[in-house]
Amino acid sequence: MKKLLANWRDSSWLASSSLDTRYALIEACLIGLFSALAAVLLKQGIGWLGGWRIQTANLYGAKIVLPLVGLILGTLAGVVIELLSPSAAGGGIPQVKAALAKYPIVLNLRTALIKTVATILIIGGGFTLGRRGPTVHIGAALGAQVSRWIPNSPTNRRQMIAAGAAAGLAAGFNTPIAGVLFVVEELMRDISGLTLETAIAASFTGAVVSRILGSADLNVPLAVLNSTRRGSFAVQEIPFYIILGILAGILGGIFNRSIIKGMKFSRGLPLPVPLRIGLAGLISGIIGAWLPPFFHDNAGLRELLIVGQFTWQTTVLIFVAQFCLVILAYSAGAPGGLFSPALVLGSALGYLVGIVEVALIGSESPYTFALAGMGAFFTAVVRVPITAIVIIFEMTADFNLVLPLMITSAVAYIVAESVSQGSLYEHLLLASGIELTEEHPQNDFMNQLTADDVMQSRVETLASNLALPEVIKTMSRSHHRGFPVLEEGKLVGIITQSDIPQDSKQTESSLLKDVMTSKPITVCPQNSLADVLYLLNRYQLSRLPVTQGSKLLGIITLSDIIKAEAKQLNCDHQPQARFEPSYVVYQTRSPAIGKGRILLPIANPKNIAPLLEIAGAIALYNQYEIECVAVICVPQHLHPAQAEVETDNYRQLMKGLETWGEKSAIAVHTQIRVATDVSEAILETIGREHIDLLIMGWKGKSTRIESIFSNLVDSLIQQAPCDLMLVKLGASAHAFPKELHLRHKWLIPTTGGDRIKKLLTILPALATLDSIPPKLQLCQVSPPDRTQLPAGDFHKAAELLRKAMKCPVMLLPISAYSVSETIVNLTKRRKYGLVILGASNEGLLQNVVKGNIPEAIARQANSTVIIFRSSGR
Repeated sequence: MKKLLANWRDSSWLASSSLDTRYALIEACLIGLFSALAAVLLKQGIGWLGGWRIQTANLYGAKIVLPLVGLILGTLAGVVIELLSPSAAGGGIPQVKAALAKYPIVLNLRTALIKTVATILIIGGGFTLGRRGPTVHIGAALGAQVSRWIPNSPTNRRQMIAAGAAAGLAAGFNTPIAGVLFVVEELMRDISGLTLETAIAASFTGAVVSRILGSADLNVPLAVLNSTRRGSFAVQEIPFYIILGILAGILGGIFNRSIIKGMKFSRGLPLPVPLRIGLAGLISGIIGAWLPPFFHDNAGLRELLIVGQFTWQTTVLIFVAQFCLVILAYSAGAPGGLFSPALVLGSALGYLVGIVEVALIGSESPYTFALAGMGAFFTAVVRVPITAIVIIFEMTADFNLVLPLMITSAVAYIVAESVSQGSLYEHLLLASGIELTEEHPQNDFMNQLTADDVMQSRVETLASNLALPEVIKTMSRSHHRGFPVLEEGKLVGIITQSDIPQDSKQTESSLLKDVMTSKPITVCPQNSLADVLYLLNRYQLSRLPVTQGSKLLGIITLSDIIKAEAKQLNCDHQPQARFEPSYVVYQTRSPAIGKGRILLPIANPKNIAPLLEIAGAIALYNQYEIECVAVICVPQHLHPAQAEVETDNYRQLMKGLETWGEKSAIAVHTQIRVATDVSEAILETIGREHIDLLIMGWKGKSTRIESIFSNLVDSLIQQAPCDLMLVKLGASAHAFPKELHLRHKWLIPTTGGDRIKKLLTILPALATLDSIPPKLQLCQVSPPDRTQLPAGDFHKAAELLRKAMKCPVMLLPISAYSVSETIVNLTKRRKYGLVILGASNEGLLQNVVKGNIPEAIARQANSTVIIFRSSGR
């Protein structure tokens, strides 16, 4: 029976696997259909817009129309890409290569549509780029979208993207075999059965549909081929083919290097992307207007070069102009490809070598050299010799070209690798921070993401001295099934439901530390997800604490990893505007001996003293460290790492803060960052340094109408993942400790004990700033139409404060409609030294984000006001 069941399971699995394969082939055919339709639409759109441009130039003059059209259409294409789909920029092959290597590159229907529109605008506007590279990108994006619409298996998504890329190339060149080889040789380097089957199905469908809807002829017209074909390959021509390969390799390597340097130069210009592309279009139009008329529309240049319609002088001019204009357009980030330009450059170079060969040996035509040069230069740029050979062969169906193509392509590949190692696409990815190596050609996100990226930083913890009945009660109220156990702020164990004893008597008499798992397995925030998953599987765990030393930073569970994997596979996130990461130009570190960390941004050095006193009091009370950060803001077009800034004044200030920390027995860390956005830099620091509390000062007025506190403060209130304390100093004193000494009455609007608990991390610490214990006034503002005020939580809050603060606590219930007006009037009349907001659930905490009540109180009150926002940990 067991053997029968095993055979049944095997046959069931085989049937399911076969069904998945058939399903994937059907999906690949559908992707090929869509890719072909997109390729035809792209070809027709470019033809129509390019025809309109030439007609307009003939009517009104090329020297006016061509530069103006290049500027307008180039800028428009850049705007469309930047606003609607930044992932559609560039040629597209690097993005597809990175997506197939499992990098989180956005590939979807939006990318395909925007890429199509932008490419039509660019190539139709006169940019010297090709449409075949974009068709590969469009096909891959359609493949990714179809795999979402009709999913057959998450593991097959890469094959669907690759199939779309193959279909795009096949539809663009009418070369289905080359489409498959390009995927295998350049994009995936995978020859598994499913990869080949889906790529073949998609390429075949794309080529057939494109042939039916586009043109019945081959890419190089048969009339051209028939008029130029001659005898078979001759041995005496081999040296000239070798020379052609050497020239193609050298010039192709220089071409690649020039594009990389051009892109670096373009990105360094203080111009937005649309204007950079528009400027490239303007320059291309100016140059094109002064070239011969046949260059105004270079769609047929390759065929004219093959049949030998030009003199050698004109051919040299074509090569030089095409070489420079392609570098100009591609470096600007215009959406266009390099396949067709490489073929044109190769045909021109081959034709020139063929002319020399005809003059020296006396052959009939340089036709073979022009076609062999196409394959050689294509190889030198893209570094795919087999694909280059097959593309030219499929375009011509001439067997006499096989040996010349093999010689020139092989030589060109070897020489090009000596001039500039690696394909252009690899260099473009490296410039974007994506490195694909032979040892690790695919980016497994499990090795790229760390525990810090995925962990939950808001963790429910339990104290080690809790009685087990209290632990059971807490577990029953929470949806979590495991809790880290802390003792004096340090992780000492972990407790799960399975650790609770079944014996009720033992439960009643035991503490949490008696039954917890001591010295639990932990991970550091820098550990990769692969390491985390290994530990979870190795020890059959469902969660792991993330620690730095003995400090608990967060917790990571299996569900967190599953969510990260799903997000990575789907790539459903929409592109968002991102600032350049900040750059640290100065940093000092003290021993990391604290249980937590306070971040104190240094905005105005003149007002740092009172904020530093507050931070110091909280740090001493809670055994925290203080991280002081100064952010120097530079314009957004500058890269922070390359900006020249003056740091001498901040360095002196930081040294003074270090000295203060040594005298105060507080670990003080300092750093100076250069950034394009201050709030982004502070948020980055919070994440990197694992900040528990952010303390900021506020002047008491907003700089812009649409902001509540200020643009910076509003952004941090909404996004900071830690506790946040906003301080507005009172009008009667410049130093916070002095004001507490003069008037030590505190006002705390609240509604209950749960809100007060969150404030107990800062209130006892603030009380140490004055030798006289403060007098606390708890205020509860309720609408007058309520017949009876709920007093239970109010009295509970007072009792909690008395125990924690050991000072008088008075209750003040008030009936009023306006919370802010009541508290402001109360503050002015009774002259409170400190007002603390953030302990109420009657709109105060919510309005920190939505804005009116806390801002109104802080702005109008003469007292010092602290707005405290808990992270909810």
